[in-house]
Amino acid sequence: MSQSRNRLSTGALVAIAIALGAAFGAAGIYGKATLSGNAPGPESLTTASAQACEADAEALAALKSLAKGEVAAMAVRERPINLPELAFVSADAAQTGIADFSGQTLLVNLWATWCAPCREEMPALSELESELGDEDFKVLAINIDTGDVAKPKAFLDEIGVANLGLYRDATMGVFNTLKKEGLAFGLPVTLMIGRDGCLLGAMNGPAEWASDDAKALVEGLKAL
Repeated sequence: MSQSRNRLSTGALVAIAIALGAAFGAAGIYGKATLSGNAPGPESLTTASAQACEADAEALAALKSLAKGEVAAMAVRERPINLPELAFVSADAAQTGIADFSGQTLLVNLWATWCAPCREEMPALSELESELGDEDFKVLAINIDTGDVAKPKAFLDEIGVANLGLYRDATMGVFNTLKKEGLAFGLPVTLMIGRDGCLLGAMNGPAEWASDDAKALVEGLKAL
């Protein structure tokens, strides 16, 4: 599916996203860094919450070597770090957060219905979850549409994506926290998080998550 599914180029998706963002009053979420598809440098986090986490340097180097091709924009860190608390709600409106997924490696993806690249990559994220999701790994997609749940729910129903759940932060607090930490400049934003909840890598901009490159990267993440 990943090789045959038609898709727009990353550049075209970002251009569309900027246009739609302006149309929906969300242009402020997009910045220059989004156009490059790269997160800031892997050692850019500077707040007091950025305490060092332990990790195998050789394993991280191996993971970094897998960030290529369709996922070359993923900036794998030299050293993992703790993130500030990221709070959101589950489909049943229960308060939850990254800490509740301790023990699993995570691909955390922030998305919104008005973000064209987000909409485009959602089926690929669903495919990635279907193929590689298990007790060791989860695609954690967090919607940041403001307002009620109707619009994001209708979108997921329309495209037939049910395996990602519907985690939401209608306050955009998760995005704003990551923006403050220098990790989010636009949508989509994707984070790689280890079993201990530490940040291993970050990406701004879309990727082909159902590609062989993405699956190899996730397999490397699961192996840590």
